[in-house]
Amino acid sequence: MDMDTLLVEPVGLEEVEGALARFFEESKLRAEKISQGYHGLWQTLEQCTAGGKRFRPRLVMSAYRMLGGTDVDNAAELGAAFELLHTALIVHDDVIDRDFVRRGIPNVSGRYRFIAERAGMDPAGARHVGFSAAVIAGDLALSNAHRLLERVEAPSGVRRRLSEILDEAVFASAAGEFLDIETSLDAAMPPLEDIVHMARLKTSVYSFEGPLQAGAVLAGGSEDVITRLGEFGRDAGIAYQIADDILGVFGNETRTGKTNWGDLREGKRTALMSFVSARPEWDSISALVGDPQMSAAEADYVRRILVNSGAKDYSAHLAADYARRARTHLESDAVPSALRAALDPVVSAVVDRVR
Repeated sequence: MDMDTLLVEPVGLEEVEGALARFFEESKLRAEKISQGYHGLWQTLEQCTAGGKRFRPRLVMSAYRMLGGTDVDNAAELGAAFELLHTALIVHDDVIDRDFVRRGIPNVSGRYRFIAERAGMDPAGARHVGFSAAVIAGDLALSNAHRLLERVEAPSGVRRRLSEILDEAVFASAAGEFLDIETSLDAAMPPLEDIVHMARLKTSVYSFEGPLQAGAVLAGGSEDVITRLGEFGRDAGIAYQIADDILGVFGNETRTGKTNWGDLREGKRTALMSFVSARPEWDSISALVGDPQMSAAEADYVRRILVNSGAKDYSAHLAADYARRARTHLESDAVPSALRAALDPVVSAVVDRVR
């Protein structure tokens, strides 16, 4: 599920686009002084950042504006920092997943693999070039997310806290990715609580909790509202990840932008798999799940088992339950009604996509 489909009122998005445009223009001018190739890498990174609906900046700007913030240009630098962090993480995630395409077009790895192939390099060497370029591009986006944050004008205490929020987003995301890798070393499916914990680390912190809390901190929001928004973001992010894992297996490939059997071939640890692994039906699919050579017919068979065993319904209900929990955190006088109204459709969209 693309977060672009989650509804958040677009406040201050033109200013965010302006902040990103200025940043990339400055960076490309610097890069051009070094070499045309380096300039090209920056152009590719800019293309990776372009085209999205700016979900994370929307959360930043919504929290900021609805908690009384008025300096939209300043807040836009903060929103742009979270967008650049998102770019860094998806570029690195494609390396981890050994993907060369995102949303139907070559990603950074795919572009530089093609360049290497066109230069006459053998397939293995071209893949290495592609992944190497992506690691570098992701590193640039990650480090410059902090650089964009430095442009935010605020008292020293506020700036320090914003830095801590962004740092926690990076720290938690890396932890979630590592735990995902670590669990793959064990043939047994992890318990549901571990899967939920990974979902929170990989998704909630940087996509929901961090942007909302950062916007609230910059606006001078109370500790109560900052806490509430963090709790909302935690459970909304978990609901999103569980729903996204369902769509990764059962979703329409045209709408999701990715194959609906990649997760099955990978043997991705999800609520779906945790549920079915504890049931007798697991014996009939355990040898197929995680097989990189899984056929289309075998993938269809696994899907039927996930439906018949109740795993799909269980996961959908679990996503809905976390969405419900998320809403309860907004039921506080500390959360303005306008902000509550803006955030409620986020969790509604999560549940609606997997009904």
